[in-house]
Amino acid sequence: MTKQTFLQGTFILIIAGLITRILGFINRIVIARVMGEEGVGLYMMAVPTFLLVITLTQIGLPIAISKSVAEAEAVGDRRKVKQILVVSLSITGFLSVVLSAILIVVAPYLSKYLLADPRTYYPLVAILPVVPIIAISSVLRGYFQGKQNMRPAAYSSVIEQAVRILLVAYCTNVFMPYGIEYAAAGAMISAVFGELASLIYILSMFKIKKTFRLRRNFFKSLRGSKSALNELLSVALPTTGSRLIGSISLFFEPILVSQSLLIAGLSVGAATSQYGLISGYVLPLLFLPSFITYSLSVSLVPAISEALVMKQFALVEHRLQQSIRLSLVSGGAAVIIIYVFAEPLLQVMFKSDKASGMLQLMAPFFLFYYFQGPLQAALQALDCAKAGMVNTLIGAVVKSILIVLLATLPSLQITGVALAISVGVVLTTLLHFTTVLKHISFTIKATDYIKMIVAMLLGGYVGQFFYNKVNFGSLHLNLISGVIFTLVFYSLLLMIFNLVKRNELSRIPILKLLFR
Repeated sequence: MTKQTFLQGTFILIIAGLITRILGFINRIVIARVMGEEGVGLYMMAVPTFLLVITLTQIGLPIAISKSVAEAEAVGDRRKVKQILVVSLSITGFLSVVLSAILIVVAPYLSKYLLADPRTYYPLVAILPVVPIIAISSVLRGYFQGKQNMRPAAYSSVIEQAVRILLVAYCTNVFMPYGIEYAAAGAMISAVFGELASLIYILSMFKIKKTFRLRRNFFKSLRGSKSALNELLSVALPTTGSRLIGSISLFFEPILVSQSLLIAGLSVGAATSQYGLISGYVLPLLFLPSFITYSLSVSLVPAISEALVMKQFALVEHRLQQSIRLSLVSGGAAVIIIYVFAEPLLQVMFKSDKASGMLQLMAPFFLFYYFQGPLQAALQALDCAKAGMVNTLIGAVVKSILIVLLATLPSLQITGVALAISVGVVLTTLLHFTTVLKHISFTIKATDYIKMIVAMLLGGYVGQFFYNKVNFGSLHLNLISGVIFTLVFYSLLLMIFNLVKRNELSRIPILKLLFR
């Protein structure tokens, strides 16, 4: 099986993540143009239920599988690898059947009473076939990631989005004559076919690359796998807990914000509009660059787990140092672009720059968010997933309390919400960092952080200067040229300050030839 280095695997995931984000954006455009606002509303009302069911089906197993497979591979224990797969497939298979049955029963009540629109019943039912599909594919993705072969997982995600885009217009148009609710169901069906194509690909890769027969003595392997089950659940359950905490926090967030803004003196319409600015304009832009740090996180779990089993503790620190530095480098670029070009970015993307002040306020704080993922991945690899869950809970509770305390002040209002979310992000990241420091030796290289701050300040200043002085007569051209110039100048500073190493660049496939 082709095993990539930590950086090679990360690079593959970053490219796939970028392509997937672009394809996903195109998918949203197609859905919006075919179905209009009402159809999109029905579709999006069903999506949270879909995500919740998938989260409960997976129960954090992909990360746990990645960690356990990496540890078993490090000592050449193929029997344990098979046990991990057998247990994981049994758990996700059982949960997918149970949760699908529950969804069939509750869908009529969910659509009519909680979602307050009976028409959402059709997209809710349409997503049912995707649950067992994702149950199987998520296990196999975790297996390949544990083998430190990131290509199958990366390629399968691109295939899923590509097939969905190819079919979404057809599926929605076919069902449109029967009503907008059927068109929304058609959009969900295109997602089912996308996931099915992804599963077929990753199954074929598993069949080609596997070194054992999974079906042989399947139930015998299951009977003797109690230790493997306990090992998986020790990581999987706290990971699921962290995700559920995030989901519950997001569920209550609009309720707390709207009620707090009403107390501050805003009308219902104004409160809704203000929350729409931060949730629909600001946060999507701030979360957009996170696919880079997500890629680092996915690669980091098996890399650290393998090093720990081999007792290579210096390599554990090196991998974490590398991840945090690369997260800061990529996050720094995102912060500069978002802060300096807040107004033109919002104008080009949303045709409104009303949220530019909030975007600039939150951007520096979100530098912490961009290396939160690698820290959480390190905790999972270090068997500290439960501590990570507690940290996430503390951050969510503090954020919720601050929303009430700050947003109710007439002098702050929605700015108080922005500050509360930012404090929650910083607090969770710092808690993750202190927890990691308790479990491994970690040298804080202050000079690297000082260089990073200097590079960001200089890059931002020069980028702002260039944007103000150069005018191509078009907002789009001015924005594109400003972003490119800023990124090039910032990249030069990174190399001058040695924040990006030559040997790291030489391991990226595209840049190999330049560093021979």
